[in-house]
Amino acid sequence: MTRTHFAQTLLQAARVAPEIFALRPDYRALLMVVEGIPPGPSDALSEALLQEAETSVKELLSKSPVTEFPHIAAWREAYKAFGAKPQKTRNSLEALTRRAEGGLPRVNRLTDIYNAISVKHQIPLGGEDLDKYDGTPFLVRATGDEPFQTFSGGEPQAECAAPGEPIWCDNTGITCRRWNWRQGPRTALTDNTTHVLFILDALEPLSDDALVRAADELASTLKCLSPDVQSSYRIIGASTSA
Repeated sequence: MTRTHFAQTLLQAARVAPEIFALRPDYRALLMVVEGIPPGPSDALSEALLQEAETSVKELLSKSPVTEFPHIAAWREAYKAFGAKPQKTRNSLEALTRRAEGGLPRVNRLTDIYNAISVKHQIPLGGEDLDKYDGTPFLVRATGDEPFQTFSGGEPQAECAAPGEPIWCDNTGITCRRWNWRQGPRTALTDNTTHVLFILDALEPLSDDALVRAADELASTLKCLSPDVQSSYRIIGASTSA
């Protein structure tokens, strides 16, 4: 199977359950498969992107508090709708934005790049190592019996998803809890990752055009790493989920 065929097959098989759209009819997911990424640690490119993102947040904070950023406010309401308390359980975009003023985390090149794009474009964004992925991605609401593997104090720990929370999964189990709150270590990106599924989450008032602009910048940035990098994406919304 060619790289392009693999990407298209995975993207077309991805699904978002109807109960997600019942919770938020305005929800859209842009899924992007990127292949042929050269492995490597954080570098000057990822550092420059992080610094740019930090500067952009400082400019936004000069105009309004973080809870009034439009997309963050929308996600806070979405979290309330499935029973999470946004002041305690912050979506990934809000958590990163709050850290940006004092300095975003430096993790590894790919994670640094997508964190910078997330903050700059104000879109929750996650990345999964497809070489560690099992099957195709799907987003459902949890029953409360699904185990989630994580770490606490450096030690492995198992917990269950809360009933009703949106969870991204593969055939093995949960890959990310509460839509975009916490990714699991099993499919986390590393310095050796070459094959990635990126997930960009959108609610109104964020437009599809803004969603695509963020994906395009992510794709073009990764293309700078090697001419062999190839990207494909699909947007799944209430009208396109079937």
